[in-house]
Amino acid sequence: MSNNQQTLGFQTEVKQLLQLMIHSLYSNKEIFLRELISNASDAADKLRFKALSAPELYEGDGDLKVRIRFDEKKGTLTVSDNGIGMTREQAMEHLGTIAKSGTKEFLTALGQDQAKDSQLIGQFGVGFYSAFIVADKVEVRSRTAGVPANQGVLWTSAGEGEYSVEDIEKKDRGTEITLFLREDEKEFLNEWRLREIIGKYSDHIGLPVEILTKEFDDEGKETGVKWEKINKAQALWTRAKGEISDEEYKEFYKHISHDFADPLVWQHNKVEGNQEYTSLLYVPSKAPWDLFNRDQKHGLKLYVQRVFIMDDAEVFMPNYLRFMRGLLDSNDLPLNVSREILQDNKTTAALRKALTKRALQMLEKLAKDEPEKYALFWKEFGLVLKEGVGEDFANREQIAKLFRFASTHTDSSEQTVSLEDYIARMKEGQKAVYYITADSYVAAKNSPHLELFNKKGIEVLLLSDRIDEWMLSYLTEFDGKPLQSVTKADLDLGDLADKAEEEKEKAQDEALGGFVERVKTLLGERVKNVRLTHRLTDTPAVVSTDNDQMTTQMAKLFAMSGQPVPEVKYTFELNPDHDLVKKVAALTDESAFANWVELLLEQAMLSERGTLDNPAAFIKRVNTLLAG
Repeated sequence: MSNNQQTLGFQTEVKQLLQLMIHSLYSNKEIFLRELISNASDAADKLRFKALSAPELYEGDGDLKVRIRFDEKKGTLTVSDNGIGMTREQAMEHLGTIAKSGTKEFLTALGQDQAKDSQLIGQFGVGFYSAFIVADKVEVRSRTAGVPANQGVLWTSAGEGEYSVEDIEKKDRGTEITLFLREDEKEFLNEWRLREIIGKYSDHIGLPVEILTKEFDDEGKETGVKWEKINKAQALWTRAKGEISDEEYKEFYKHISHDFADPLVWQHNKVEGNQEYTSLLYVPSKAPWDLFNRDQKHGLKLYVQRVFIMDDAEVFMPNYLRFMRGLLDSNDLPLNVSREILQDNKTTAALRKALTKRALQMLEKLAKDEPEKYALFWKEFGLVLKEGVGEDFANREQIAKLFRFASTHTDSSEQTVSLEDYIARMKEGQKAVYYITADSYVAAKNSPHLELFNKKGIEVLLLSDRIDEWMLSYLTEFDGKPLQSVTKADLDLGDLADKAEEEKEKAQDEALGGFVERVKTLLGERVKNVRLTHRLTDTPAVVSTDNDQMTTQMAKLFAMSGQPVPEVKYTFELNPDHDLVKKVAALTDESAFANWVELLLEQAMLSERGTLDNPAAFIKRVNTLLAG
């Protein structure tokens, strides 16, 4: 007997996801079975965990499994489990809404490119909704463990605008999902096709998957039906590495991550000694859509003595490695461990240290052995990895080794140059690693601050990611070499300077001392200092900051994050070899002199900051001087 029926509308995001998914994932439609079996496996894991403290939840049946049956006449395929089950409220919450932060933005970002949509939706993790790729109606019957049989729920939907829920009687705990397959999807009513899919996607899960199959006697006559286990049903990470194929590792990754793409690299380790644990770590090939969302759940699946404890145990990986996927199975943690206990636990700290080291070694090996693959990794996750030098002092040098930058050496915006590459190419007498930060690669590459370095053939790293300025405040040296910005007023080339040129420059400084004083008097407190510079070849003037001052890029970062920005006072540097500076130095008309100096300062500020406080005044000044 059923009662209390309600018909409700799907959350807007669910409707959008269903429409996009049915079209975008159609070419890979068989994954619906992987997703449903994966969910059933999770439900069994959750029951095992809860039953540790409440064994009565097993209701006398601790033999957990997934069962699959089909009915050719009715056109239905049913996937059932005897896991934790759902209440009416949970069915409405889990099947009618998507409780993921940023979902709306994610769906809005999806375009019309179906291949791209498929990749993105795969990253999102479609789970249960994948049933609608092949079914035009889905019924879910569920009862949560430990409640009376009359507290079951039936959830029904055609995957369009609405769904209905009603109370039902359900003798067995767990969840049963019945798919009413579309006319053109009857291939999934074939036992051998189902066996093939399960063998491909679900052989590795530690839960028996059984199919209802026909029984025959010795003469080949049908005598009835039986449930037959069709997967290995041994948790993959507990098996010996030598007997696990690459294909099995890849499918297991998709099972735990709900990603559609293959992982880039993985590492499976069993450790015995002071600590006993097994870890299986994966590096994804694509960044998840919510990688920079503060509420994004991340971390490893945690098992204790092969018993599932929790998803997203973030305490075992530092935040800058939040893209890592995989699991940890520890023999040293208590079975009743909670997130709170994990936060303040010596075993946890030791495991985090060991797993962080292992993850960094994986990336180091990838960079050394497969640079092309590492380049793909860097494009997806480089920005996140840069957070590491500020978060993980102990591993700072090892993290910095993994960084890649654009450089004047390669003449390409591709970030392929490591700090070790740079140091190996340093000129004799060069004591620092030189870099420049800017809003874009083009702005960095064409900065006037590079003119002297280009002339002398000194390599400069070109940094244009928003995080770079913050990163450099923590990464001040590498392999004993200081990192030095080329935009600083007190830049010293040391042994790379030309002694003969230095004599000539000293004479120029003395000859033009009066001109510099005139400019200082004119600009007053608006600049920190005025000086002649010999680092420019084609540009008349630049502005720079001292080593102990906030840089232009850091000031922009402060402004973007809504923080008060301290005033940056620049040193105004003039190129005495430039014809325009020579012309201005010779002017006796104070009004014309003031106009030209202002123009040179505005040009330098525009080049440095990309904007001016008063662009209208600049345009008017240019027009006045052009008119003569």
